[in-house]
Amino acid sequence: MARRAVGGPGVKEARRPGLRLPALERYQGGGLEPDGDYDGLEFREADLAGQDGGGARFMDCALTGCALDGTRLSRARVLDSALAGVRGVGTDLAEATLRDVELTDARLGGTQLHGAVLERVLIRGGKIDFLNLRAARLKDVVFEGCVLVEPDFGGARLERVEFAGCALKGADLTGATLTDVDLRGAACLEIARGVDRLSGAVISTSQLLDLAPVLAGELGIRVEG
Repeated sequence: MARRAVGGPGVKEARRPGLRLPALERYQGGGLEPDGDYDGLEFREADLAGQDGGGARFMDCALTGCALDGTRLSRARVLDSALAGVRGVGTDLAEATLRDVELTDARLGGTQLHGAVLERVLIRGGKIDFLNLRAARLKDVVFEGCVLVEPDFGGARLERVEFAGCALKGADLTGATLTDVDLRGAACLEIARGVDRLSGAVISTSQLLDLAPVLAGELGIRVEG
């Protein structure tokens, strides 16, 4: 049963993945294959850079310390799986499905998740630069203790999403739809664009004060000393 995050009054709680991996078999393959089927496998310190696993299915898998530079995983399905310490630039997960997934201590840049579906996903620790989540659907997603630099949520739909102890720097919410999004736990909250889309989110009093200049600008209010 999925463990529930701690929410607050009037905020529906995000459900975290209840991940319990079985005994895994070490992956011995030569490389990823488009539309491949990977079940109960452990990818440890594998160099998957530049490989094409588009449309592949990963079920009950663990990827630990893997290199994902330019790895193509568009339309892949990652289910009941754990990714720990993965790293890479330009990983392509466009239109992928991530369900009951834990991503910990990742070091990623320019990851493409536009049009993707994330459900019961925990992203804990690490740093992700220029994360592209445009037109993605996020439901029961928790960002915990991580750093997100200029994430793009343009046109995305976020439902029961929680930011806990993480830094959100230069976020783009243009055209996004937020429902039961809890931002109060964000250690740093910077909205570069789309501050008008915060309806449906909950922020703290101190965050409201920090966002006041941006909100004033959005509303056309001139503030003078």
